[in-house]
Amino acid sequence: MPTFDSRDPTEPAFWSERFEQRFMPWDRGGVPAALQQFVAAARKPLVTLIPGCGLGHEVAYLSEAGWDVTAIDFSPAAVAAARRALGAWAERVVQSDFFSFVPPQPLGLIYERAFLCALPRRIWPAVAARWAELLPPGGLLAGFFYFDDKTSGPPFGTSAAELDMLLTPHFDCIEDAPVADSIAVFVGKERWKIWRKKA
Repeated sequence: MPTFDSRDPTEPAFWSERFEQRFMPWDRGGVPAALQQFVAAARKPLVTLIPGCGLGHEVAYLSEAGWDVTAIDFSPAAVAAARRALGAWAERVVQSDFFSFVPPQPLGLIYERAFLCALPRRIWPAVAARWAELLPPGGLLAGFFYFDDKTSGPPFGTSAAELDMLLTPHFDCIEDAPVADSIAVFVGKERWKIWRKKA
């Protein structure tokens, strides 16, 4: 088990240490089935933002499917690792802070994969507000949400009631499904959800 100096997941150094030491228990090494099904069912490609993209498996998958995708991370080491992994799609990964990033064009989708649960709960209202700010009415927030009642993290879990309280001021939940191919850290504790931005 590696040792780390940084203890604050709201700071880039926390994540840079983990990428530099290749300690990434959240990385599944591929694309979840629910996202693949979502893409296959979509009527058209969506302009997509992936905050906190990890090694960027979904970036490559969406790009190869013809989707216009931008992935961001505020950790230089995370961005460097993703760019190395992505090859031809490396330019789609941008070093930026989620709360200040301005998409180059209007978004249709924000993909959530272990971004919210990577941050302490005190940050979550700001994350939800920023999601709502970035998406137009009808835009989609889709991905995986982690449910657990332990107070330490990351990952930081939530409850269904807490998540609804966080998101329903801005979004309607239009899909909620179990996840059959979770990695070990999330087994039995995550659900695939799609939220539509309210008008």
